[in-house]
Amino acid sequence: MIVDIGGGRTEAAIISMYGIVVTESVRVAGDRLDDAIANHVKRRHNIIIGDRTAEELKIAIGSALPLEEELTYQVRGRDQISGLPRTITVTSTDVTQGISDSLQSIVGAVRSVLERTPPELASDVVDRGIVLTGGTSLLRHLDRLITQEIGISCYVADNPLECVAMGAGIALDHLDLIKRSMPAEGEWLVSF
Repeated sequence: MIVDIGGGRTEAAIISMYGIVVTESVRVAGDRLDDAIANHVKRRHNIIIGDRTAEELKIAIGSALPLEEELTYQVRGRDQISGLPRTITVTSTDVTQGISDSLQSIVGAVRSVLERTPPELASDVVDRGIVLTGGTSLLRHLDRLITQEIGISCYVADNPLECVAMGAGIALDHLDLIKRSMPAEGEWLVSF
């Protein structure tokens, strides 16, 4: 099983015999996490921050699960009341709380795929685990959150930022095998 968590979308899929067996896609990924962080900071601290600052927070101190040793980060934003710039300290707990609902949507997509997976392949997933790819998979403890929620081991792929592109390149080398497992021309229109 592979879960690609990029900037705008999370794609979870079971892949077998050069084809996709079960797939689920949700519009929750890195950009949505950034929005959730900005909204949480706005509600909790009355400070408006931009998308870039929210992403900096996510990268610097973000975590899917609470950290043993809390991290802090200085953030500048516009005070909602006075309208003037102000600097505050945001904690990793703030970020974790802000993104928890969005992360549950990602976990829900993984769960949905597993629920629709044929039993023979489900046992393979239990044995081999779930692979995370994409930039958002680098969020601290995201693999542990999914393992905790789903009960199946989960790990981040080597080089998660580039492995999808590298896999597509490898797939082009085996295009003849992939074509055999794809539906005949026109059949794919019926499946959507």
